[in-house]
Amino acid sequence: MCPKQSSAAAPRYPTVMTRRQLLLGVPALAFGAKLTHKQRVDRALNGQDVDRPPFSFWYHFGLEKFPGERHARATLDFHRKFGTDLVKVMSDYPFPKRAQPWYRLRPEDNPFPEQIRALELIRDGLSGSAYFVETIFNPWNVAEKLSSKEEVLRLKDEKPQALLDALEAIARSEARHAQRARSAGAAGIFLAIANADASVLTEADYARFSEPFDKMVLEAVKDAPLNILHLHGSRVFLKRFYSGWPAAVLHYSLHATGVPIAEVRRHYAGVIMGGLDETNFRKLSEEELRRQWRAAQQAAGARFILAPGCSVPNDTTDEELMRLVRVLG
Repeated sequence: MCPKQSSAAAPRYPTVMTRRQLLLGVPALAFGAKLTHKQRVDRALNGQDVDRPPFSFWYHFGLEKFPGERHARATLDFHRKFGTDLVKVMSDYPFPKRAQPWYRLRPEDNPFPEQIRALELIRDGLSGSAYFVETIFNPWNVAEKLSSKEEVLRLKDEKPQALLDALEAIARSEARHAQRARSAGAAGIFLAIANADASVLTEADYARFSEPFDKMVLEAVKDAPLNILHLHGSRVFLKRFYSGWPAAVLHYSLHATGVPIAEVRRHYAGVIMGGLDETNFRKLSEEELRRQWRAAQQAAGARFILAPGCSVPNDTTDEELMRLVRVLG
């Protein structure tokens, strides 16, 4: 489900084939001036040609114990250093733990106040030069962080209604956070789902215990132009996400799942995000990065954002990140 974009946001440019686009084997435009970050993303959302694909990458800064100001500064510095077209804001502040036992939860009006402060500062620092999206980990993941993976699975089996009630309280809290993020200027949310995977849950259990709450979070900001579904794992139930979700972008790991982008494109008409090997990112040469980029873009077509399939390792160096920046020119 792609967002509607006004024609004013996508200016026309003279058509001329460039060497890079000839190498990619896709229709091309030569641009009188280099596109801005927003223009690249807008054109990808609309399925229009770009000078190069919009790209992003990210890792966890490990600043969840510090005020939002420091988190915002790290995010802005990262974007400015590497020139990412889409600013994917990390969100590692913990959900408030107020109850004993942990699963006796009530919806929170503002569960992540420091994150909202960071988003406001990121908005001000970007001054409209690039879109940013807020990361939200789905309710199942939050429940795991409040207890443990083993405890959530135990509760599912022994007290399923208690788990459902807890997940609903988390989902309502996160829905309110998503709306606050939109009010703070985010173009959408990056909903991270790590349990729609056969190594975590059966598909039936995902459908019962997680999908309704994941959709509840997204529905709260269904009109956002840049909602992203991030599907984490190696045995993802991809077919559940090809339609029926208020998101413009589907992000998954080609290398973890082994599912070709061309296969996803046969079923999914929206923007595909991914293509780069996140696990081996630090080892990839510029030529290997170029090869992965070209193969992914050719398979995905115009509706495409280049990115690793998940966060790159937290110890990735600036020089290793710069390889991709140089490849993209």
